[in-house]
Formats: sequence, C-alpha cells, structure tokens
Amino acid sequence: MRHVIFGGDGFVGRHLAELLLARHEEVVICDIHKSDLPLYRHAQFVELDITDRAAFERLALGPDDMVYNMAARMLVPILPRWRRRDYFWSVNYYGTKNILDYMRARDCWRMVHFTTDMVYGHMKTPLVDESHPQEPLGPYGGSKKASEELCAAYRSQGFHISIFRPRLIIGPGRLGILKKLFRLIDLNLPVPLIGDGRNRYQFISVFDCASAALCAFDKGVPNREYNLGSRNPPMVKDLLTALIEAAGKRSRLVRTPAGFTKLALNALDAVGMPLMDPEQYLIADEDCILDVSQAERDLGWQPRYHDQEMLWEAYREYRDGGLNAGAAVP
Repeated sequence: MRHVIFGGDGFVGRHLAELLLARHEEVVICDIHKSDLPLYRHAQFVELDITDRAAFERLALGPDDMVYNMAARMLVPILPRWRRRDYFWSVNYYGTKNILDYMRARDCWRMVHFTTDMVYGHMKTPLVDESHPQEPLGPYGGSKKASEELCAAYRSQGFHISIFRPRLIIGPGRLGILKKLFRLIDLNLPVPLIGDGRNRYQFISVFDCASAALCAFDKGVPNREYNLGSRNPPMVKDLLTALIEAAGKRSRLVRTPAGFTKLALNALDAVGMPLMDPEQYLIADEDCILDVSQAERDLGWQPRYHDQEMLWEAYREYRDGGLNAGAAVP
C-alpha cells in the first residue's frame, strides 16, 4: 500500500509526507514542481498536473493505495475579478474530478480531500458546525463547494472520502495575506482593521492539518466532513496588539467603519486594483469560529497550536526572511 499525495510538494502536503515517512510508510508525491526537500531521499516524486487527464497514466494507482488531495488554487495571489472563476475551477473542481475518475478506473476507493471554510460564506451562528448552510461569497469558495458535491456523488459509488474544511492555515512555507500585515508592523506603520477588532478570527496550524489527515486514514477514512481550527481564538484586536508588543514595534491599530471599508475595497476590486479578495474582506469583521468537536470525537484529533503562537511564528518567519526560518516545531 502506498500513500499518494496530490499537491504533496505544497504547504500541507509536505508536512503530511513527513509524518507518513516517520511511520515508515511508502509515499508518492504528485505535483507540478519538485522542491529541494530532504523528504525526497525517501519519497517518490511523480510530476503530474491534475488538470491534464492524460498525465495520470504515469501514475499506476493500486486498489490498496490511499489518496490525499491537497492540490488547490488559493486566494493568494489576488487576481482580477474576470480571471478568478476559470483560475479556481480548473484545479479545485475539474482537477478533483480527474483524480476521482482515475481512482475509479483503477479500483482505488479511499481519499482525504481538503476544501475550505470559505464554503460557508457569512457565518450565521457564533460557532459553526459542519451542518451550517453553504453560501460561498466568490469563485474560490464556490469551486471548493462544488468539489465537495462531487465527492458526495462518488461516495454513492462506493468511495470513502473524508473532507476537511480548515480555517486560515498558518505555518512555515507560506505567509499569504499575512505578509502585508507583517510589513506594516515591521515599519511601525498603522495597522487598519475592518471594523473595531472585537470579532474573533480563527487560525489552524499546518501541522494540525497534516495530523488530521493522518487521523482520518487511521480511522478508516470516514465518509464525513470535518472542520479544522484552533481552540478558543482571541479577539482580533487582542491578537494583533500582543503581536505588536512581542515584536517590540510601535504600530497602532486603526479601527475603520466596516461597511464603508468594504465598499471602498469593492470599488478597487471592480476597477482591477484589488487589495484583498472579496472572500476575505467581506467576513473580516465577523466572528469566524469553526466547531471542531466532530473531528475530535470521530478521529481522536486535537489542535495543538494556539492562534497567538501561530501568528508569532509566522511573523518570525517573515522577519527572518526565509521560508523555514523561525518555524514552529511540531
């Protein structure tokens, strides 16, 4: 049996590969590029673009193989509005369909699939469980929601697919939208908030995401959806104030009227000068807290990292100027 990770050279995939290799499992990483990672001393690499159906023929899946789909197009870099749908759907939906079609052709029936909390859109309850309505705010969340619906259809054909919906993932190797925040703090510039900062905004560690995928495998790949997030996230204003103080900087938080700020960001987006993706700023003043108790009950998984710890480690990585500098140790 092999563990085949699509997007395995990426942010979450490489950490999952390391966990599997530590257990002496056979790992195959499928990706469009190969980084200079030590794990390739032990893992096999297959260059594969999941949008190319013909490319799958170079990967001989077996019935006992375990598949993980972590290949995705993300919200960073920010694209012009007119390009977003094709950009996200080509990989997040059609790429997923190519994986599932090939698995079916090879009698391979088990997969862990990562989507996003963006499938929910505006969160209608203070604590969001997996039954919350799915009303995505843009093509990124829409493509991920459609991929979940695709997985549901394949489950009816005998597939076992565990689906994970993580909050904003933080860890060594990707800063994303946080890079803009950290630059303001590093230069002692004001840090604008959308709203008053009294809302709570949850993160999830990349290490906790990788361990959740491994827990799903260990539990037989349940046909369920699972939220992933930290425990007890603080208010945004408290989170950022603590970061500024710990960094020894003089930045101040600047509260802004949420409605007006969103209108201004919408206007910039409409004329092709986006500062943030709408799927990010439209919920930036809301409480965004996922209930992770279902993953804890079903999988025996527990989030290990707190939001303050994750944000500080991400800032250290930015400050040190390297992808792996200042990384938290799992």
